[in-house]
Amino acid sequence: MKKDIHPDSKEIIATCVCGATYKIDSVKADVRVDICAACHPFYTGTEKIVDTEGRVERFNRQYKLKK
Repeated sequence: MKKDIHPDSKEIIATCVCGATYKIDSVKADVRVDICAACHPFYTGTEKIVDTEGRVERFNRQYKLKK
C-alpha cells in the first residue's frame, strides 16, 4: 500500500435525532443521522412514517383515504 494517501480517521460520536449516540471512526468531525437502529421501524416493530414534504397527506387527500 502507498503511504500517506489515506485520510486520518478519529473516533467520534454519531448522534441520532432520537438522542441515541454511537462511537464510530470517521474522517468527519461531527455526524448526525435521522434514523438509527434504536428508532428505525424495522428494528423497533412500530410503524413510523418519516414525511418531511407532506407526500403522505397529499396522497391521502388525492385518493380520499381515511386513517
